[in-house]
Amino acid sequence: MQLLHTPLRVTGRHCLVAGGSPQSIRLAEWLALHGASVTHFGNETTGHTAVHCQTGTPTASDIDSSWLVIAASDDKNANKELLEHCERTARFCYSIDHPEHASWLPTRPDAEPGRVALVGAGPGDPELLTLRALRLIQQADVIVYDRLVSKPIMARCNPAAEFIYAGKAKSKHTLQQESINNLLVTLAQRPANVVRLKGGDPFIFGRGGEEIETLADHRIPFQVVPGVTAASGCAAFAGIPLTHRDYAQSCVFVTGHLQNGEINLNWRELVSPQLTVVVYMGLTGLEKICAAMIEHGRSADTPAALVQQGTQPAQRVLEGTLTDLPAIVAANEVSPPTMLIIGHVVTLRKKLGWFNP
Repeated sequence: MQLLHTPLRVTGRHCLVAGGSPQSIRLAEWLALHGASVTHFGNETTGHTAVHCQTGTPTASDIDSSWLVIAASDDKNANKELLEHCERTARFCYSIDHPEHASWLPTRPDAEPGRVALVGAGPGDPELLTLRALRLIQQADVIVYDRLVSKPIMARCNPAAEFIYAGKAKSKHTLQQESINNLLVTLAQRPANVVRLKGGDPFIFGRGGEEIETLADHRIPFQVVPGVTAASGCAAFAGIPLTHRDYAQSCVFVTGHLQNGEINLNWRELVSPQLTVVVYMGLTGLEKICAAMIEHGRSADTPAALVQQGTQPAQRVLEGTLTDLPAIVAANEVSPPTMLIIGHVVTLRKKLGWFNP
């Protein structure tokens, strides 16, 4: 198929998406994100204010009043009929099922099939994506994504890509780590242009090293795109500098993940008053973490803060000390993702806090 690769400007245009699949919703939201007004026909609904949802199937009049039509139904025959109508009426159209009838393909010509990109999505705000990360998720054939990748970032991915969820929550893994490693190998061998999309930075408590080890063992080309790690992103948006000449000359990142109900950390190295301690996955073990810090010599009145959904519109920061923060958190409805920050730098938040979601 000979293609002229050129972007379409959909801003201010009316677009129609027909289909009841999750992919049709992604396509509708993707168009709305780029400034189009969108009518979506199908049983699925979307919360995007620029997408008008209708049940049933579009009429000829609906199609003729649209600048771009996307056929994304589970019914391939219905898609084909819709595309053929668009051909007769000279409408831009697209369908993943029938590329031979499509006049537009929402992909990039510089993709590299058979490669895997391990991409850090950052802590949630899509504007914290690197330029390389944004380019790769927009040209991917397959995106294997984690639970902590925010919806606004997912909305910026290539809507025509295949999406595979590989998220992990406490005691609930969609796929075991070994299965994820092997999945990346299988996808790359199709071949496909694969993006492994992980929250934060893939090399900081993200098991990214394990995944590319498997790729290296199978001699599959890969690249690593670092992301803004959740520690620095959440701290910055909370107004808490992790180091400060007057308060903390160093910082350390640790995981608060429980193993057999316990947290195995070298507590003696974490009690210096000039040290900022940042704890990933520290919500469940918060009470034990604070008690252990005090037990091993950190002052009980050391300031501490828990940042929930950092950098995102729902960000919330709960402040206290090692003594009372567990009770403050227990009195509020707090759920992951969270970041625990311990140290005197937390007191600077009152002066330096700037993000008011």
